[in-house]
Amino acid sequence: MDQSNKGTYLIAGAIVLAGLLIGFGVYFGNGDTATNTDPTTATGNKEIKLNPITKEDHILGNPNADVVVVEFSDTECPFCKTFHASMNKIVTDYGKSGRVAWVYRHFPLTTLHSKAIAEANATECAYSLGGNTAFWSYINKVYEVTPSNDGLDPTKLSEIAVEIGLDKKAFEECQTAQKFVEKVKTNFDDAVASGGNGTPHNILVTKNGEKFTVDGALPIEMMKAVIDTVLKGIDEKQSFETTSNAIKLIIGR
Repeated sequence: MDQSNKGTYLIAGAIVLAGLLIGFGVYFGNGDTATNTDPTTATGNKEIKLNPITKEDHILGNPNADVVVVEFSDTECPFCKTFHASMNKIVTDYGKSGRVAWVYRHFPLTTLHSKAIAEANATECAYSLGGNTAFWSYINKVYEVTPSNDGLDPTKLSEIAVEIGLDKKAFEECQTAQKFVEKVKTNFDDAVASGGNGTPHNILVTKNGEKFTVDGALPIEMMKAVIDTVLKGIDEKQSFETTSNAIKLIIGR
């Protein structure tokens, strides 16, 4: 892939948020204004503020994996839709070795996508009724059917719940009560604290506690190259700076 194509993919892979936190209301506003950032920049920082990965997270793959990709995502973001498919393939390809896992956290950009909070809440309702398996089945289907950019018909949320075997009445009661909006807000605040300025916002966390931010919907082969670089750094006991610099070379920054 030449340099110009890399830049095109990466710029398309992140929604830059001007004034993200303005107008988010009680749940999604703290009075600050998000600043625009370069969506193609990869950074390595051991001190990134990130809530610990726990059993309360939605994790696909080995919980004790060498590398966990923590993705903060928005179900109505078109680039998240593309990246979601890529991450499913990555977990499938690396899952047999158990070295890579994926954690999904919510980052609904309500200034851009007014339906994103309701959809995030719906995925948590699915989790409450059917566990982690139901969560992944539900969110995979949401990304599959949504046209993105607030194009998903809200009636589809209940239809998806029934399709994956959940009780429709219980699901709709949960959805109407907005039972998990506070949980979604916790994820949102975590994304902002960790430096998130757009979606998908990705942080690779190693078993050694190192953290590398690689934002945007990287093409799958580029994302695999980043993951392989981090795994190599672990295997060869490379310095944090060496791995970080190698990642920057991959994405051309």
